[in-house]
Amino acid sequence: MRVEYIEIKSIWREVADAARTTVGMEKGRGEPGKKWRHKMLLSEHSPIRQLIIKWKWVDLQYWVSVHFVRHKIGIEHFVSTQRSDRTGVNRDELPQSQMVTHECIANAQAVINISRKRLCAQASSETKKAWNLVLDEIKKELPELYSVCVPECIYRGFCPELNTCGLAQTDLYAERLKQYRELSS
Repeated sequence: MRVEYIEIKSIWREVADAARTTVGMEKGRGEPGKKWRHKMLLSEHSPIRQLIIKWKWVDLQYWVSVHFVRHKIGIEHFVSTQRSDRTGVNRDELPQSQMVTHECIANAQAVINISRKRLCAQASSETKKAWNLVLDEIKKELPELYSVCVPECIYRGFCPELNTCGLAQTDLYAERLKQYRELSS
């Protein structure tokens, strides 16, 4: 499994101009600062949906792809077909571990939301690995977005899972939660 490419389809100036529009201001100039970008991402106001990210997984197991396809809001999925009439292979005989190509285009809000579920210790390790490959690429281009992509327990400040992994009762959790909250200051 690998991420073949990642493309950023917008710039922070567009996010800032959308934010300015919401408060009756004209377009601005230059790139907004790191602190503003963090605050905007943490507040999750609508202008962050201007940030569009496109990526493609290659050789992703079908069942892992299904985990990602469950995410619907702010993301589109394009998964290679297993239709028998297109591939010449009887799809009824294909295992769930069959490799597929899975391309996505998503906004920043969707990336944050997916991270909440797919970085959780209760997520399958294969799905978590696939998502971390995307986040590693995002980190290179949009480090502020990467920094707010956290598991649900960090995002909420407690673990809402029925069967908790126990992380929320550890010193490591307390430190990670502190670091996340410091992004807003």
